Amino acid sequence: MKRNIFSMSVTIKDLAKELNLSVATISKALKDSHEISPETKQRVFELAKKVNYTPNPYASSLRKRSSKTIAVVLPEVADSFFSLAINGIEKVARERGYHVLIYLTHESFDREEAILKEFQSGRVDGILISVSEETSSGNHIKKIIDEDVPVVFFDRISEDVNTATITTDDFESGYKATSHLIDQGCKKISFVKTSAGLSIINKRLEGYEKALEERKIKHSDADIIQCNDDPENNYQLIKKLLQKKNHPDGLIASVEKLTTPVYRACKELNLQIPGDIKLISFTNLQTASILNPSLTTIMQPAFEMGKIAATLLFKRIEKPNFDLTKEHVVIPSSLQVRESTG
Repeated sequence: MKRNIFSMSVTIKDLAKELNLSVATISKALKDSHEISPETKQRVFELAKKVNYTPNPYASSLRKRSSKTIAVVLPEVADSFFSLAINGIEKVARERGYHVLIYLTHESFDREEAILKEFQSGRVDGILISVSEETSSGNHIKKIIDEDVPVVFFDRISEDVNTATITTDDFESGYKATSHLIDQGCKKISFVKTSAGLSIINKRLEGYEKALEERKIKHSDADIIQCNDDPENNYQLIKKLLQKKNHPDGLIASVEKLTTPVYRACKELNLQIPGDIKLISFTNLQTASILNPSLTTIMQPAFEMGKIAATLLFKRIEKPNFDLTKEHVVIPSSLQVRESTG
């Protein structure tokens, strides 16, 4: 049965549900914000009057009270990219006297959804997020934005959520990595990836495929290896690939966690890097230069991405009318050539 808002104490959420609008839209309309159309304001004012809606001054004061805290929601911290990004975020936050709370989803959508639900009470002033591998819909993120909590994506984004994004040129990076291996003489190049849903991985894959097509190098679905979050499983998949008689002579590890299984498998199978197979990885590992052989990498500007993401978030926190939906920053990654590609 539909809830009767005419027979009880009415909240702003009740108005939003009745008019099929977001809580943020109702709140702005009641404040006569210029962001809301006159027609929508009229609908809100008429319903508020009809049901004798009275704003809750206590709840309003809670919403206006700054927690001086922002949340950073990450899939993991073992990855060097996220460690560097956190440093960039904290630098900006410290300059503004804010605390940073780190939340880990461990690549779980359910965990990510539960974390964001906690923030609906106004626990933090804003959120920086890089979504999990399992995240295919951004509805849970839209809900927190509707509660007037600003959200900024960095690195991994949800493409159906309209807010600020800070990313790297993943398509170009995948193209650049593949072109480098071709220039080094590779004729059969495999692409090793994790999530099938992450936009950054799919864009890197598109760049890989484009480079192969342009250079007229044949490839098939068998050249694309789908891994997961189980290190042992990934090792066995890569080992099986390299045991083939016609194994690849070039390999792209699309994320940092897939680098170690490649070195491990090559060592066990007595395959020489770069003699038998050339390797390039997307990673910011500081130890890349001292691996044996040293690792050729696509390096993302993680620290800078963290700084820019935090700066945009604070602009929105300090100026509620600042429009995050217009902010989409793409920062180029860089190719660092070392011994693993010859």
